[in-house]
Amino acid sequence: MKGCKWLIRAFILVLGWGPMTYLPAETLDTQSDDKVTLEALIRYAYEKNPSIQTARHAWRATLENYRVVTGYPDPQLNAFYYPNPIETRLGPQDWNVSLSQRIPFPGKLSKAGEVVESEARIAHLKLDKIAREVVKSVKESYYELRYIRKAKRIADENLKLLQHLRKVGETAYARDRAALLDMVKAQSQLGQIRYDRVLLGDLEEVEMTRLNTLLNRSPGVRIGPLRSTPIQRIRYNLKQLYEMAEKNQEDILVTERQIDKAEAKVDLAHLENRPDFNVGLFYGSIGKPDIPQQPRDAGRNALGIQVGVTIPIWFGKNRGRVERAFAERKMAREEKEALVSQVQGRIRSIFFRLENAKRLISLYQNDLLPQAAKAMEIAETWFRESHSTFSDFIEAQAVWYNFQLALARARADYGKYLARLEPLIGQSIAAPEKPPGRNMEKGEE
Repeated sequence: MKGCKWLIRAFILVLGWGPMTYLPAETLDTQSDDKVTLEALIRYAYEKNPSIQTARHAWRATLENYRVVTGYPDPQLNAFYYPNPIETRLGPQDWNVSLSQRIPFPGKLSKAGEVVESEARIAHLKLDKIAREVVKSVKESYYELRYIRKAKRIADENLKLLQHLRKVGETAYARDRAALLDMVKAQSQLGQIRYDRVLLGDLEEVEMTRLNTLLNRSPGVRIGPLRSTPIQRIRYNLKQLYEMAEKNQEDILVTERQIDKAEAKVDLAHLENRPDFNVGLFYGSIGKPDIPQQPRDAGRNALGIQVGVTIPIWFGKNRGRVERAFAERKMAREEKEALVSQVQGRIRSIFFRLENAKRLISLYQNDLLPQAAKAMEIAETWFRESHSTFSDFIEAQAVWYNFQLALARARADYGKYLARLEPLIGQSIAAPEKPPGRNMEKGEE
């Protein structure tokens, strides 16, 4: 029994609990001990993820569209050939050529450029949003994979502990100090942990496939040990988060740029109702007239200057342009108001789950796990002194096992909820802290 007590205490010491402490932040290039860092995964995803690359190319295409929209229309060259020449006073006209250029009303091109500038800003914000969403997904997968691997280690250690306890129980059963039902309970708990171990192995493969997909790698590529990251605290209250989201969140900023775009389209719609101009040159080839007495300037080629203007007389169409622009502006403003409310609701929901996960970490780490460990020692002492049954010992071990899993789950959930909250805020909102005490991540990868 002394060996059993030593094993329990050693197991508790290896896993560790107590006040939270944090590891220093890592740089992107840090890969000591061949462990994969979260920062390295994020950087790799930003460089390789297809969704980010697609959004980046869409933004560049919008930038190039500015030169297209603000440029003058191409000049037009027309050539005419007459099989039966047209007779003129100076002679037959065989062919002529004209070159013309349309000139938009002053201000049209610059205002169209403002519309494209707004579209480029929107495309860049969408790129930022997609990048944040990919980062969020990478973080969620990272924390889930760490939880699975942590849970596997917990299961392995508890499996070793329970196998030792079963041997102790078999010895006690042989001495009539344990009932057959006690042995059945021990065997049942062993079977449950073995099942958990198999299930966690399958979940690890699934999560690695998901993470590899985000990294644009083959689904079957293995991902090495993950380096632990500090649990971060939010530095702002809920009201501050709302204000920051309204200023920084990409979806809200997109609606603001859409309002700017709608404003520019209103001005452009008014300018579209103004006439465009057309200037050009005309050159005609004149042959010698077939008459006895030719004019002095006979056969002289024709040269002319062309000037034109469009006449915007379709007032219904012109009014429709303006009204459509006004409607789009109103729609953009209403969309922003609705979106702000939706984002605030989502922030409140995730913030509650984040705070709850933090409370669970404190509860399991500072109260329940130490109590469960103490209960295991007491159960072992009472069993050794014949004050309790072997079943009490097994039940205490089961509670200890479940509390360990619950603590690992709460840690992973905290990281995942924080990852989900930051895209809604549009910026980083947390920083690692270093209070005194033992490392809360002790024993993790």
